[in-house]
Amino acid sequence: MNYSILKYQHESGVGILTISRPEALNALNSLFFKEFNDFLNSIQTSETLKVLIITGEGKSFVAGADIGEMQKMNADEGFSFSKTGQEAFGKLVNLDIPVIAAVNGFALGGGCELAMACDFRIASLKAKFGLPEVSLGLIPGYGGTQRLSRLVGLGDALYLVLTGQMIDSSEALRIGLVQKVVEPEVLITEAKNIAAKIAEQSPCAIKTAKKAIRKGYNVEIDKGFDLEAELFSKMFENDGSEGMKAFLEKRKPNWN
Repeated sequence: MNYSILKYQHESGVGILTISRPEALNALNSLFFKEFNDFLNSIQTSETLKVLIITGEGKSFVAGADIGEMQKMNADEGFSFSKTGQEAFGKLVNLDIPVIAAVNGFALGGGCELAMACDFRIASLKAKFGLPEVSLGLIPGYGGTQRLSRLVGLGDALYLVLTGQMIDSSEALRIGLVQKVVEPEVLITEAKNIAAKIAEQSPCAIKTAKKAIRKGYNVEIDKGFDLEAELFSKMFENDGSEGMKAFLEKRKPNWN
């Protein structure tokens, strides 16, 4: 994979994707989305990748979308640019494998939206979060107005979007935007440790659990229970049989 903006490494089932455009604080532009979509397409059929970590190079995770590029757009082009981001981040959400955002610095605008499209977020003490689009006369366009309220609740989502205020990692942890905060120097190590723990589990169970949670979250709870029961039952014909047998035999399971 030869990209201009993305760097990728893969070891022991864990992939690390680094957004590397530090001279622009890793701002998202059209080339990023072209490379990002190509990358996501390339890993969908991987039989060895079990967990993906996304991070940024330098002092930013992603400091937003490329304002210089957006400023030249008309309404139709703006609509297309919004849909491009929504579709790319939607493809990320729908990956079978878990995706961890390791937020090393500024995660603003499109960067915060990218982090929110990951399954959960680990942040450095130096990380900053915000959706400051209103200060530019805009609103979030890559799913931020929808995902933020689902993660932190309606009041905090409205407060952050309408004020455009930037918050630190401690406040992000308090409101539930991130799940863990660590020292900057151990961020990637901690993300890799969590990813390795996930990678030890049944790949089928991880995929199915993510599907049950993601799909069930957006339906009525009774339909979510039905979905859970259906997916739960299928595990008995998959890794569940081996996992329970290994438990009773006091040995490590041999996952499919």
